[in-house]
Amino acid sequence: MPEQADAVLVSEARLGNVAAFEALYKKYNTMVFRSAYAILRDRFGAEEVTQECFVRAYRSLQTVDADASLGPWLHRIAVNLSYNWWKNARRHWVFPLQSALSEVGLGHTESPLGALQQSELRDAVVNALECLGFDQRVALILFYFGGFSMEEIAYILDCPMGTVKSRLHYGRCNLKRQLQSVWEALPEVAYEV
Repeated sequence: MPEQADAVLVSEARLGNVAAFEALYKKYNTMVFRSAYAILRDRFGAEEVTQECFVRAYRSLQTVDADASLGPWLHRIAVNLSYNWWKNARRHWVFPLQSALSEVGLGHTESPLGALQQSELRDAVVNALECLGFDQRVALILFYFGGFSMEEIAYILDCPMGTVKSRLHYGRCNLKRQLQSVWEALPEVAYEV
């Protein structure tokens, strides 16, 4: 089936066309998984959240605005499910966001020196993100890795735009502070050419 507009696919899925819902799933599942994975830092949890997100979306297709893009609506479901999963699991993750950052593009380079620099940058960002509170981390992930606008994030998180701006502002400040302390602690290294 060639790619169709969300409105057509939603209309067809509402009528019971499984192929139309499958097309919506194929269009959005990677994006939803990446966001859930970046938030939870757990592959199993992200898979669970993604699956449950699409189950709930299928059950609620009658209530969604067919003319709007489904991305923000699906992310709203996924963020709420991620929060519930995180809250109920009360987990302390052993591995950080490194693989999530690789999946969203941070970490790909051509040269060995570039790979080393990207690896150091990725590790620093991961460690700094882990120091943030859940709300600030989610807002930053949706904005920078998800590419959502502040209006879309406000919808996804079901909060006022001012709250999103505040979380992004304080999240960036805290992230900057964390990264500055990491860079200040690093010894200067001279590379021979």
